[in-house]
Amino acid sequence: MKSMLLLSFTLFMGLLVSAQPSHPKSPHDTVTAKNIKITYGRPYKKGREIFGKLEPYGKVYRVGADEATVITFSKDGTFGGKPVKAGSYTLFAIPNEKSWTIILNSQLGQWGAFKYDQYKDKDVLHVDVPVTTLSAPVEQLTIAVPGNKDLTITWDKTKVSVPVSF
Repeated sequence: MKSMLLLSFTLFMGLLVSAQPSHPKSPHDTVTAKNIKITYGRPYKKGREIFGKLEPYGKVYRVGADEATVITFSKDGTFGGKPVKAGSYTLFAIPNEKSWTIILNSQLGQWGAFKYDQYKDKDVLHVDVPVTTLSAPVEQLTIAVPGNKDLTITWDKTKVSVPVSF
Protein backbone atom coordinates (compact mmCIF):
# COMPACT_ATOMS: atom_id res chain seq x y z
CA MET A 1 0.00 0.00 0.00
CA LYS A 2 2.85 2.38 0.86
CA SER A 3 4.57 1.68 -2.44
CA MET A 4 1.31 2.36 -4.32
CA LEU A 5 0.90 5.67 -2.48
CA LEU A 6 4.54 6.61 -3.16
CA LEU A 7 4.16 5.74 -6.85
CA SER A 8 0.99 7.84 -7.12
CA PHE A 9 2.67 10.79 -5.40
CA THR A 10 5.73 10.52 -7.67
CA LEU A 11 3.57 10.40 -10.81
CA PHE A 12 1.51 13.37 -9.60
CA MET A 13 4.64 15.46 -8.90
CA GLY A 14 6.09 14.52 -12.30
CA LEU A 15 2.93 15.69 -14.04
CA LEU A 16 2.89 18.88 -11.98
CA VAL A 17 6.49 19.73 -12.85
CA SER A 18 6.03 18.96 -16.55
CA ALA A 19 2.91 21.16 -16.67
CA GLN A 20 4.87 24.24 -15.58
CA PRO A 21 5.60 26.66 -18.43
CA SER A 22 9.16 26.54 -19.65
CA HIS A 23 11.24 29.67 -19.33
CA PRO A 24 12.54 31.32 -22.49
CA LYS A 25 16.13 30.45 -23.31
CA SER A 26 17.00 33.98 -24.46
CA PRO A 27 16.34 37.32 -22.79
CA HIS A 28 13.36 39.23 -24.14
CA ASP A 29 12.94 42.92 -24.82
CA THR A 30 10.21 45.34 -25.80
CA VAL A 31 11.09 48.33 -27.98
CA THR A 32 8.66 51.21 -27.91
CA ALA A 33 8.82 54.09 -30.37
CA LYS A 34 6.22 56.52 -31.64
CA ASN A 35 3.34 54.38 -32.95
CA ILE A 36 5.39 51.13 -32.84
CA LYS A 37 5.93 48.46 -30.19
CA ILE A 38 8.11 45.37 -30.81
CA THR A 39 8.44 42.41 -28.45
CA TYR A 40 11.15 39.87 -29.24
CA GLY A 41 13.67 37.35 -27.93
CA ARG A 42 17.32 38.49 -28.06
CA PRO A 43 19.66 35.58 -28.77
CA TYR A 44 23.45 35.92 -28.49
CA LYS A 45 26.01 35.23 -31.20
CA LYS A 46 28.27 33.21 -28.86
CA GLY A 47 31.00 32.84 -31.48
CA ARG A 48 28.65 31.33 -34.06
CA GLU A 49 28.30 32.35 -37.69
CA ILE A 50 24.68 33.49 -37.78
CA PHE A 51 23.33 34.24 -41.27
CA GLY A 52 24.02 31.67 -43.93
CA LYS A 53 24.94 29.11 -41.27
CA LEU A 54 22.84 29.05 -38.05
CA GLU A 55 20.03 30.84 -39.89
CA PRO A 56 20.23 29.54 -43.47
CA TYR A 57 19.80 31.85 -46.43
CA GLY A 58 16.48 31.54 -48.22
CA LYS A 59 14.54 30.11 -45.23
CA VAL A 60 11.95 31.93 -43.11
CA TYR A 61 13.45 33.23 -39.87
CA ARG A 62 11.46 34.38 -36.82
CA VAL A 63 13.70 37.45 -36.25
CA GLY A 64 14.52 36.62 -32.65
CA ALA A 65 14.34 33.68 -30.30
CA ASP A 66 11.59 31.61 -28.70
CA GLU A 67 8.16 33.04 -29.59
CA ALA A 68 7.95 34.78 -32.94
CA THR A 69 8.53 38.53 -32.76
CA VAL A 70 5.39 40.68 -32.50
CA ILE A 71 5.21 44.20 -33.92
CA THR A 72 2.28 46.48 -33.12
CA PHE A 73 1.41 49.67 -34.99
CA SER A 74 -0.84 52.02 -33.00
CA LYS A 75 -2.08 53.76 -36.16
CA ASP A 76 -2.11 53.23 -39.93
CA GLY A 77 1.16 53.98 -41.69
CA THR A 78 3.67 52.64 -44.18
CA PHE A 79 6.22 49.88 -43.69
CA GLY A 80 8.87 49.65 -46.36
CA GLY A 81 6.81 52.07 -48.45
CA LYS A 82 3.74 49.81 -48.35
CA PRO A 83 0.54 50.65 -46.44
CA VAL A 84 0.01 48.86 -43.15
CA LYS A 85 -3.08 49.03 -40.93
CA ALA A 86 -2.92 49.65 -37.19
CA GLY A 87 -2.72 46.33 -35.34
CA SER A 88 -0.37 43.56 -34.23
CA TYR A 89 1.58 41.32 -36.58
CA THR A 90 4.17 38.57 -36.40
CA LEU A 91 7.50 39.68 -37.89
CA PHE A 92 9.43 37.22 -40.04
CA ALA A 93 12.30 37.56 -42.50
CA ILE A 94 13.87 35.56 -45.26
CA PRO A 95 17.57 36.42 -44.99
CA ASN A 96 19.83 36.28 -48.02
CA GLU A 97 23.39 37.43 -48.47
CA LYS A 98 22.59 40.73 -50.24
CA SER A 99 18.96 41.38 -49.26
CA TRP A 100 16.22 40.27 -46.89
CA THR A 101 12.51 39.90 -47.39
CA ILE A 102 10.73 41.23 -44.31
CA ILE A 103 7.28 39.74 -43.72
CA LEU A 104 4.34 40.90 -41.61
CA ASN A 105 1.90 38.08 -40.88
CA SER A 106 -1.46 38.46 -39.13
CA GLN A 107 -1.32 35.09 -37.31
CA LEU A 108 -0.25 35.86 -33.75
CA GLY A 109 0.90 33.36 -31.12
CA GLN A 110 3.38 31.47 -33.28
CA TRP A 111 6.39 29.75 -31.73
CA GLY A 112 9.36 30.51 -33.91
CA ALA A 113 8.82 29.98 -37.63
CA PHE A 114 8.09 26.26 -37.35
CA LYS A 115 4.50 26.56 -38.59
CA TYR A 116 5.00 29.55 -40.89
CA ASP A 117 4.05 27.52 -43.98
CA GLN A 118 0.73 26.70 -42.32
CA TYR A 119 -0.02 30.44 -41.91
CA LYS A 120 1.77 32.03 -44.89
CA ASP A 121 -1.60 32.81 -46.46
CA LYS A 122 -1.99 35.34 -43.62
CA ASP A 123 0.98 37.41 -44.81
CA VAL A 124 -0.02 41.06 -44.90
CA LEU A 125 3.03 42.31 -46.78
CA HIS A 126 6.53 41.48 -47.99
CA VAL A 127 9.25 44.12 -48.23
CA ASP A 128 12.69 43.57 -49.76
CA VAL A 129 15.52 45.52 -48.10
CA PRO A 130 19.27 45.54 -48.75
CA VAL A 131 21.81 44.11 -46.31
CA THR A 132 24.51 46.33 -44.86
CA THR A 133 27.64 44.48 -43.71
CA LEU A 134 28.95 45.83 -40.42
CA SER A 135 32.66 46.16 -39.69
CA ALA A 136 32.30 44.74 -36.18
CA PRO A 137 29.91 41.99 -35.07
CA VAL A 138 26.90 42.73 -32.86
CA GLU A 139 26.82 40.10 -30.10
CA GLN A 140 23.11 40.20 -29.30
CA LEU A 141 20.26 40.50 -31.80
CA THR A 142 18.97 44.06 -31.62
CA ILE A 143 15.82 45.59 -33.08
CA ALA A 144 15.54 49.37 -32.87
CA VAL A 145 13.56 52.25 -34.34
CA PRO A 146 16.09 55.11 -34.43
CA GLY A 147 14.50 58.50 -34.99
CA ASN A 148 11.11 56.82 -35.54
CA LYS A 149 12.03 56.55 -39.23
CA ASP A 150 13.39 53.03 -39.73
CA LEU A 151 13.06 49.66 -38.08
CA THR A 152 16.59 48.24 -37.89
CA ILE A 153 17.65 44.67 -37.22
CA THR A 154 21.31 44.08 -36.37
CA TRP A 155 23.08 40.87 -35.43
CA ASP A 156 26.51 39.48 -36.12
CA LYS A 157 27.85 41.54 -39.04
CA THR A 158 24.43 42.10 -40.62
CA LYS A 159 22.13 45.11 -40.54
CA VAL A 160 18.86 45.66 -42.38
CA SER A 161 16.58 48.70 -42.22
CA VAL A 162 12.92 49.07 -43.14
CA PRO A 163 11.56 52.61 -43.54
CA VAL A 164 8.46 53.34 -41.46
CA SER A 165 6.20 56.38 -41.45
CA PHE A 166 2.88 57.48 -39.98
